[in-house]
Amino acid sequence: VQLQASGGGLVPTGGSLRLSCAASGPPFNRNALAWFRQAPGKEREFVAAKGLSTLYADSVKGRFTISRDNAKNMGYLQMSSLKPEDTAVYYCAIRDSQVVLRSASNYNHWGQGTLVTVSS
Repeated sequence: VQLQASGGGLVPTGGSLRLSCAASGPPFNRNALAWFRQAPGKEREFVAAKGLSTLYADSVKGRFTISRDNAKNMGYLQMSSLKPEDTAVYYCAIRDSQVVLRSASNYNHWGQGTLVTVSS
């Protein structure tokens, strides 16, 4: 499975962006899909995941929405009310189970990342 994340860019504080994750290969309807992010000088952190359940990091709850279109092998992260602290490279990832987990080590397929910059 190959993943391709896209949709990043430069937005002002309070703006919105939608990230996309395209999966090539077998249908990923039996995989949990997650988004992680990594800001400069920081560890990669969990953002959201969707599979049998849906999880969000506390820092994005109520502002970000994860969704997926299994028929198209696509995943999305709708981000609104963006803050400068949301600035990071965003990665999509899937794991070979529908159980969603927060740890990056549980995901074995990763996209290349897309940069989101929120200006203050």
